[in-house]
Amino acid sequence: MSSRSAGLLLLLSVLAACKPEPISLETGPRSFTSDSYESVYKAWTRDEETFNWADLQHVLYVTATFESWEFRWAYVVRYAHDYSLEPSARDEMLRASLASSRQEHSFFVSLGGFDYRESDLTGEQSAWRVLLIDPDGRQAVPAKMERIRRPTPLEKVYFPSVSPYRHAFRLSFPTVDEQGRPTIPPGADHVILRFTGARGRVDLRWDFEPRQET
Repeated sequence: MSSRSAGLLLLLSVLAACKPEPISLETGPRSFTSDSYESVYKAWTRDEETFNWADLQHVLYVTATFESWEFRWAYVVRYAHDYSLEPSARDEMLRASLASSRQEHSFFVSLGGFDYRESDLTGEQSAWRVLLIDPDGRQAVPAKMERIRRPTPLEKVYFPSVSPYRHAFRLSFPTVDEQGRPTIPPGADHVILRFTGARGRVDLRWDFEPRQET
């Protein structure tokens, strides 16, 4: 085998190792402990950046956590442990969070770039449009974009990408669009959160395990 072929195989193996494993959109009970949060956070978090080599500048770097059913379960278990919630309070918090996941697809996003004002998704000078794209290419726009101006200690710990050099947001997309179609259709094998504009494009992709037949 030539050195070039060996190098190509090594590169492919590295890329395969870095590719996130498929994750599940299945609902239902989870047997998480407070120690599960870190691995669940990593499973549902994607990050990417785009670099302008001509100007030697980062155009955009973004990290997003899909606050799915599974993520919300792990989050509540961790929160209840950290803040010593009574079981009844934990269960009520979990019920409310899971109910919300049926109404909206929520993402916690931290985002920055070479121009701080252009990186504010809620600002008039924002350079970016955000879309949620299903496997058939249908696009949904956020129903709500909340800028988190002063992240709390909790947000800084639970979402390590929070930084003084980035804006933080929570983006929410409806689970059903105006035509009554699911934003993420049953059986979807992936979904893409896209940040796009004149300066470039970043796609964050979550691949899903096949849903079980019921």
